[in-house]
Amino acid sequence: MSIVAVAVFVVAYALIASDRLNKTLVALGGAAVVSMLPVISSADVFYSHATGIDWDVIFLLLGMMIIVSVLRHTGVFEYVAIWAAKRANGSPLRIMILLVVVMAVGSALLDNVTTVLLIAPVTLLVCDRLAINAAPFLMAEVFSSNIGGAATLVGDPPNIIIASRAGLTFNDFLVHMAPIVVIVLIVFVALLPLLFRGSFAVDPERVADVMSLDEREAIRDHGLLVKCGVVLALVFAAFIAHPVLHMEPSVVALLGAGILIVISGLQRSEYLSNVEWDTLLFFAGLFVMVGALVKTGVIDELARAATDLTGGDESLTVMLILGISAPVSGIIDNIPYVATMTPIVTELVAAMPGPVDPNTLWWALAMGADFGGNLTAVGASANVVMLGIARRAGYPVAFWEFTRKGALVAAVSIALSAGYLWLRYFVLD
Repeated sequence: MSIVAVAVFVVAYALIASDRLNKTLVALGGAAVVSMLPVISSADVFYSHATGIDWDVIFLLLGMMIIVSVLRHTGVFEYVAIWAAKRANGSPLRIMILLVVVMAVGSALLDNVTTVLLIAPVTLLVCDRLAINAAPFLMAEVFSSNIGGAATLVGDPPNIIIASRAGLTFNDFLVHMAPIVVIVLIVFVALLPLLFRGSFAVDPERVADVMSLDEREAIRDHGLLVKCGVVLALVFAAFIAHPVLHMEPSVVALLGAGILIVISGLQRSEYLSNVEWDTLLFFAGLFVMVGALVKTGVIDELARAATDLTGGDESLTVMLILGISAPVSGIIDNIPYVATMTPIVTELVAAMPGPVDPNTLWWALAMGADFGGNLTAVGASANVVMLGIARRAGYPVAFWEFTRKGALVAAVSIALSAGYLWLRYFVLD
């Protein structure tokens, strides 16, 4: 049965990576095959934490998607983007820097795909007013979203998977991931003039046009904005207070979503408009296929091989996970990669002799997967979404154009991460 589980998973992975078929259909199809053969039973799928669907991940994403769907009706994201453009005095480079920072912060607080969907249309508006090519701005923003999303538990789907499997809290991510994200973001901002050389020429008359925009007009519902602000503050306070409250982030997100649904007065079609059901079903199918690998012992064998390869050396194991995660996440979407790696890392963590914090392996996986997502156009879901927006708006970005710039961003990010991991956990700790 292990051969069947591996074969199904490899074929599904190849189809997902090719981007020729809908990845949700591929994941559900693979899950159906391993369930019908049967490699894995319904009890394994629905009730086992080790081999089944991780409901904490599914419901955390669902809750945050509903919250953002309600928040979108306020116009606050458009307000922030226009405010940033005006504060930059119409300078394309300064606009790019401000939007990059807004995107990074937004991706840390929400998920990066949602932030991309909200900020990209405003970017197109500003670039249209300035009569400049929007493609460099969209690329810079998606690079920033993948960087910023690494900072928190809810910022990037791979982090949600890692947190659920490793038992890590919102505070753990803030303490261990946020510092390296700030460092990488600062370096990335410094690289923007080099990465997008020749993209900042603008007509002064167009600058005056942008300065005439009134960001206050973007806010469509002030009352709803206040309600969303209060609920979001409570949700993130509960995330941070997890060690005291003992409430899982998934429960907090669902409670926040439920409260907003009640107090917003929106119709069902309005608050469900941003829920990406395809993404949730994709996760479910993926968890089932990975569960089949766990049940048949394939994951145990891979973990044993990795342990033998590194000889149990902690620093080598950490760097191996970081070094492998970045390129593989860049070639294949980082969500299925992390879903596959979490059982392996769980075994490696159990085998760590100490004295180094075993969770260092999880941070190496998170950094490699999140930052490696910038490597290619298919490395992260946010990349695919952004390229689709650019293409529909008339600013197509070629795969290799994205990869040429993304490879530099990913390489710098991983180099900084390697230094951070070594210095923080092996020298100073």
